[in-house]
Amino acid sequence: MTTTTDQGGEASDDPAIHGSGRKPPSFWILALGSIGVVYGDIGTSPLYALREAVLAATDKTGPITQPIILGVLSLIIWALILVVTAKYVFILLNADNKGEGGTLSLMALSQRVMGSNMVLIPTLAMIGAALFYGDAMITPAISVLSAVEGLKIITPALEPFVLPITLAIIVGLFAVQSRGTASVAALFGPITLVWFVAIALAGLAHISDNPSVLLSFSPHYAVQFLGDHGMIGLVTLGAVFLAVTGAEALYADLGHFGKPPIQLAWIIVVFPALVINYLGQGALLLSNPAAVENPFYLMMPPWALIPMVVLASAATIIASQAVITGAFSLTRQAIQLGLLPRMEIRFTSESNAGQIYLPQINWLVMFGVIVLVLMFKTSGSLASAYGIAVTGTMVVTSMMAIFVIWKYRTWPLWATLAMMLPLLALDVIFLGANSLKVHDGGYVPLGLGAILMLVMWTWRRGTKILFAKTRKLEVPLADLVKSLSKRPPHSVPGTAVFFTSDPESAPTALLHSLKHYKVLHENNIVLTIRTSDLPTVADADKVKLEKLTDQFSRLVVNYGYSESPDIPEAMALARKRGFRFNIMTTSFFLSRRNVQASNHEGMPMWQDKLFIGLARNANNASHYFRLPADRVVEVGSQIMV
Repeated sequence: MTTTTDQGGEASDDPAIHGSGRKPPSFWILALGSIGVVYGDIGTSPLYALREAVLAATDKTGPITQPIILGVLSLIIWALILVVTAKYVFILLNADNKGEGGTLSLMALSQRVMGSNMVLIPTLAMIGAALFYGDAMITPAISVLSAVEGLKIITPALEPFVLPITLAIIVGLFAVQSRGTASVAALFGPITLVWFVAIALAGLAHISDNPSVLLSFSPHYAVQFLGDHGMIGLVTLGAVFLAVTGAEALYADLGHFGKPPIQLAWIIVVFPALVINYLGQGALLLSNPAAVENPFYLMMPPWALIPMVVLASAATIIASQAVITGAFSLTRQAIQLGLLPRMEIRFTSESNAGQIYLPQINWLVMFGVIVLVLMFKTSGSLASAYGIAVTGTMVVTSMMAIFVIWKYRTWPLWATLAMMLPLLALDVIFLGANSLKVHDGGYVPLGLGAILMLVMWTWRRGTKILFAKTRKLEVPLADLVKSLSKRPPHSVPGTAVFFTSDPESAPTALLHSLKHYKVLHENNIVLTIRTSDLPTVADADKVKLEKLTDQFSRLVVNYGYSESPDIPEAMALARKRGFRFNIMTTSFFLSRRNVQASNHEGMPMWQDKLFIGLARNANNASHYFRLPADRVVEVGSQIMV
């Protein structure tokens, strides 16, 4: 199944796919890279997760007892085992779309197996994508804040500097995005590996304070805690979820590193380091309950505090970088799949097409992060806003995974449900627990998600209406070609390329050109760009050229949803198959539609205006398709929606 679109796409993150001849990275290099990029977010959770869970379990003022610590630790350990290890590492990593993962990859795969007319699947995908943007704003805010708050432990005199330093780091992080992440990314893996080693050593140093924390490996203590604490237990469960935020990155970044490196990094490095650190924090709290103020930093000896604050700041910057990069990648996939209007995409690396920069998304996310930091001021307050976006995305992922495992992996329905329904139920429980935090800050990601969901739904619906309206104004291409063959207009030298989203219809730009200029180029190409439900399309399958007459050809260019459109490059592929053209004598004709709102049809007036605003602010098509600026002709038309 393919989806016709005039939006464009993106280039694969893996140069090897395109036959660049570069040697692919070794398994160990990929594993090390995954430690930095994939696990940066979940790896910084110990900065705040256990503290918030214990405060929730004690209702912020109650005594810290052994049953509470063992119960909270058991909940965290088993959340890591069930949510991350079982669901993501061993199940979802096998539900890939030709090696690619993530919410929109799962949508494309689900539509392939269930049919594109199933409204539930794109709706779920839009919900998941919208919630991800909330996560992309909250993660940098809470991660950097929690790291810089270590300054208060060094000396209370530094507390007034926490917010300014946090804001400076955030502004600096977003300011350097336009320069690309290649040089920084090379350090991601080693720095994050040092981070995991450091937090594991810190945990080991304190487990001996109270070895009874090792009993928390038994799920008995988790069940007993929830049974004894009622509503407080449910609130605590919402805080416990902070320990698994970032798990979505395992699936989203599948295409960057591959399944085996991600799995190995989790099993031998990340999971052991996280568990050991949480156990160490729990043992510290049992021996010194006053350390609940900040158990992570209070585990450190005085000489290690400053180095640990610096290392934690670096780790949180890496975690933030990973989620910002994820927002860029998600946006261009959403553009390609017709969920968002075209935006400017800049490529920041000559060798790796996966390194991109979207100015509009960058500054919007930065603005959101700054607002969140100024609104909540502390990582503890932000923790209330965190979780809902991630749990919502996880619920969406589990639901779509059921369709994929059942239909694409051809599992029996009963076996699919037996495996996925318990995990989906766990996600729903976590979502319910986090929903209790709506009034404390959870309304932020929900409100942001609702706005983005409305934008995507409006754009998707509006483009469908626009497509239908445009088709009514066009005539079948075969009829036009036949008519022009009988009564040919005056011919001029050169090649004309006319864009259309329907290869069977005559492009509007062609009709207007004939109407106003009354001439026809000696070579005319009707070009359609299609988006496949595969992440990439091989060069051999990328272009399909059909000769209609001596003057007319039809060219269909297929892109994966993870590829960038480059029309001159696609025409060069067609030239290898015998098509002759000279870029210097080729003109590209684009239709520029002046969309007007209508009271009597289509969407409600307010939604019409929203769609028109999105369309007017969309990136110029000639830039998006990488057309030479001096070879583009735009022909206007007015359409009512």
